[in-house]
Amino acid sequence: MFSGLKDETVGRLPGQVAGQQFLIQDCENCNIYIFDHSATITIDDCTNCVIFLGPVKGSVFFRNCRDCKCTLACQQFRVRDCRKLEVFLCCATQPIIESSTNIKFGCFQWYYPELAFQFKDAGLSIFNNTWSNIHDFTPVSGELNWSLLPEDAVVQDHVPLPTTEELKAVRVSTEANRSIVPVSRGQRQKSSDESCLVVLFAGDYTIANARKLIDEMVGKGFFLVQTKEVSMKAEDAQRVFGEKAPDFLPLLNKGPVIALEFNGDGAVEGCQLIVNEIFNGTKMFVSESKETASGDVDSFYNFADIQMGI
Repeated sequence: MFSGLKDETVGRLPGQVAGQQFLIQDCENCNIYIFDHSATITIDDCTNCVIFLGPVKGSVFFRNCRDCKCTLACQQFRVRDCRKLEVFLCCATQPIIESSTNIKFGCFQWYYPELAFQFKDAGLSIFNNTWSNIHDFTPVSGELNWSLLPEDAVVQDHVPLPTTEELKAVRVSTEANRSIVPVSRGQRQKSSDESCLVVLFAGDYTIANARKLIDEMVGKGFFLVQTKEVSMKAEDAQRVFGEKAPDFLPLLNKGPVIALEFNGDGAVEGCQLIVNEIFNGTKMFVSESKETASGDVDSFYNFADIQMGI
């Protein structure tokens, strides 16, 4: 617990919370860094604070806070009676705001060496991130209580790295290409009518292959729109992969699939070239043509969202 602090920089190092609950309350002008995984975290009555939270297995709940800037990852995210929050978020379910105003969201963008293991310990997938799909329980007609941060927002300008010697020992990077969670565009306006769906099947190198493909596609100027990690049954594969389904059915038993949506003019052809060049011999589903690609994307994400209750 951190309670009643003012003008302080405080934190917990990897291994110090180890999956327990945590409470932050009545803090003012503080920089707070939880570099570990936890069960649930509640933040009450905090003002003008910078907060980083490592992966939270359950919920993160902000109540009666204002002027706070945060980076965090969790299963559920909820904000009530708050104003002026900026949140770089990774959330497995739909983020919820209630009786709150001027809440701004961006995609989680953070790295330190222990973070990938902490995601596993918290039972969170780095590919299940609905950061921009916000539900406002108390909408006001003609007003928007939330918005997305500018796409070029620099995380460190909002959530600076810690300055105390103890916390500086955690080797943090906020560069997009090093982020544990892939940086996606989410619900932002797409730059092109052309999207491409790629589905990677479970295996020893699936996560590494997904990261490599994202790096290659983003490096060529395409945008990563969204990602998903989910288990598929035979009937799901039939619906999503159509006549190609028999090729992939034996692979579904190995574990969940990882799906990536890329966007940009030429995304389908660009993706096919990269997959053939770099991942030759690895079985993947890639949209066949520009004409079928948007249907691929819609059918996969509709199935995935229903399965995950989003």
